[in-house]
Order: sequence, then C-alpha cells, then structure tokens
Amino acid sequence: MGVPRLRGFLFAAVVAGLAFADLAVVAGGAAADAQAQAPRVLVAKFDNDINPVTQQYLQDQVRHARSGGYDALVVELDTPGGLGSSMRNIVKTFLASKVPVVVYVSPGGSSADSAGAVIGQAADVLAMAPQTNIGSSTPISTTGQDFSKDLRRKIVNDAAAYISELAREHGRNAAAAEAMVRQASNYGAREAAAKNIVDVVSPTLPALLREIDGRVTKPKGIELHTAGATVDTVEMSFFQKARDLLIDPNIIALMLSLGIVGLLVELWNPGMVLPGTVGAISLIVGLYGLQVLPVSVAGVLMLLLSLGLFVTDALVTAHGALSLAGAVTFVIGALMLFDPAGPEYQVSLWTALAIAGTLVVLIGVALSRIIRARRNPVETGVGRLVGEEAEVRQGGLVALNGELWRAHRSDGSPLTPGDRVTVEAVEENLVLAVGSSTYHREDTE
Repeated sequence: MGVPRLRGFLFAAVVAGLAFADLAVVAGGAAADAQAQAPRVLVAKFDNDINPVTQQYLQDQVRHARSGGYDALVVELDTPGGLGSSMRNIVKTFLASKVPVVVYVSPGGSSADSAGAVIGQAADVLAMAPQTNIGSSTPISTTGQDFSKDLRRKIVNDAAAYISELAREHGRNAAAAEAMVRQASNYGAREAAAKNIVDVVSPTLPALLREIDGRVTKPKGIELHTAGATVDTVEMSFFQKARDLLIDPNIIALMLSLGIVGLLVELWNPGMVLPGTVGAISLIVGLYGLQVLPVSVAGVLMLLLSLGLFVTDALVTAHGALSLAGAVTFVIGALMLFDPAGPEYQVSLWTALAIAGTLVVLIGVALSRIIRARRNPVETGVGRLVGEEAEVRQGGLVALNGELWRAHRSDGSPLTPGDRVTVEAVEENLVLAVGSSTYHREDTE
C-alpha cells in the first residue's frame, strides 16, 4: 500500500470514529432527556383509621406531591372509617389539589368502609384491586345504635347528599354511591366497577398506572401521565405513628389513670419526686389525646370528680367509701369521654373497669397501712424503749441501743453487772425501771 493510500485510509478511519462518537453523544443525550421527562408518582401508604393525625399525614402528602413536582399522588387505602370531621377535611384537600389524586383500595383484602368510601369518591381517580370492597357509609350513633327518627333523617340526608354530589361531579354513579349511605350498601371491586362507583379495577400498581395513563380527570380536566412512571413510596413516620398510638382512647384513659396514681403516691409520700414526675408526664400525654380527639364535657367533668374523690379519700378518713365512689365515677366518665368521636373511638368497658379496680386496690392498700400504723404503739420518743432488753453495767447503768441509761430494778433488788434486764417503764427523770429478763448472765456460763 502506497503512502497516499495509507493517508486516505487513516483519514477515513478518523472521520468514521468522530461520526460514531457524535451518534453516541446524541443517543446518550436522548436517553438522559427521556429519563428526565419520565413521569413521577408519589405513593402514600394509608392503612389506618381516619383521625386528626392521619388527616394531617394525607394533607402533608398532597403538599409534598405539589412541591416535589410529581405528576400524580396515589393513596393506597385500607381503612375501616373514622371521624367525620377529619374525613371532610381530607375531602376538601383532595378537591383543591392541583396534582391529580388517585385513591387505590389495595392490596387484596383491603376495604374503604364508611368515611373511607366518601374519601374515595373525592379522588380524581378511584381504583380498586380485586378482592377488595367499598361502602357501608351509613352514619351511626356513638353507641352503635340508630339515632332517633328525626335526627337520623337529618344526618343521613346530609351524608347521602354529600357522597352523591362527590360521585356525580367525578362522573360516577351518584345513586349507587348514595345507597352506601341510605342502605349501607357495600360492593366488591368487580360489582363497584360494573355499577360505575369506581373507575378502574387493577391487580397491581404498575398495571394501574399504565391503565389510567392519558385519562382526563373529572371535573378538573387534568390529563394523567403515569405510564412508566418513577414511583416514590412514603409511609407514616415514627413520630406520626406514635402520635396515632397516643390518641387511642384506651391509652388516653390509661395515661390519665397513671397520672392520678402518681399524684396520689406523691401526696402520701411528699418528696419522693419520681411518682409525681411520672404522674405529671402521664397526665400531659393523656391531655394531648383529649386535645386531638373530640371529647364530651360531661365525661371530662366526671373524670375530674373521680380524681377529687380519690385524692379526698387519701387525705381524710373515709374507710374507702370515697374510693369506691371515685371508681364508679371513673368508669362512667371514661365511657362518656369520647362520645362525640364516634363508636370507633370509645374506651373499652373492660379497660375502664380494670383501671378503676386497680385504683381502688392501690387506695385500699394505702388505707390499710395507715390504719395499721395508727394502731401500732408509738415509735418515737422514749416510749419506744419499753419492752426492750438492756445489759447492766457498773454504777447502776444499763446499755441499751448503744447508749448508757441510769436504771433501777422495779422490785428494789440490786443491779448486777452483766445481767440482762427488760425495760418496764421510763420515769420522768429519764431513769429506766427495769425488771428481770428471761436471759441471765449465768445462763451463758
């Protein structure tokens, strides 16, 4: 090969290499652009009841989806229902959200009952996994029984209008949604889809995101871009779960009772500090729960009366009668305490009885010790020396508890050093009158 041909070959190779490099750069840039333009979806796990803590969690995720630039928020829902006030706040947040909200009743075996069904109707897209159900949204009283006729009509009509309007505005079956309130209807996933109560039935989240891609939501008119989306999943934080635990009515009642016990122990033993500190912390935790959940004023007053009866019995001689009255008052107050919160937020009768019984036992033990102490001989002053044994020393002295006391025999006989004697009386001049003891010096020799 000649020099000109060699130069031509090298030149062609260089040109081909540059062309391939340009193609690689273009391909890499296109891949990067495609990755940057891929839709992003935020998935919020919700497996809980609906209360002020979980309400704040969902509202935070709606704000997170907006500030994080997500294309959609998916709420994986499994709930038995909860507080009507929290439900309505969540509904308002979903309706005002600029980011499309998808409620997905999932996984299989989950349900969106009661307030959960209403929240689902407020979503831009309502989807269900197979083997899930939705409905049973009829309002019930705090005792689980029906309301009076007029009040029931008023409450049911309000709830029925609320859920049917949400369904109608989102293009769903308003009549079937209304039946969930008026007739407590409950639908499985396939039936709900057939009746147009839900929009989609999908077995998995990826399948759901592919199926709803391109859908235009009602009434907002937002086109969904979810196919092939990058999914970020969030759950309630440890602090949120702890707050949710602390608003359990049984935990609140337990914290209040621990507060009462701590204060009572501190009253019986001033200066111990620890019982009073634990009691104060428990009361603060209990009061936090009372602040979060709606409570009955009558129930709060009954618990305060119970506390007053227990404290009074600790300070006066009532032989436990006030403690029994306090226990009965505590049980009644605990059962009344969360009436406005609904049947899902009631103190268990057995929990109330167990706490009240524990308080009565503690008070009873304390009172029995007080009575026993009053019946015991005086344990202070020289009177406590009567009945004690002493050893006779030289010069008419006896050794008693490491001290030397002047003494004489009550029968007038002389004191012999080394004898064991028993104190029979303490005379005004602090001279001990002693008698013979069952133990004598000569017995040991």
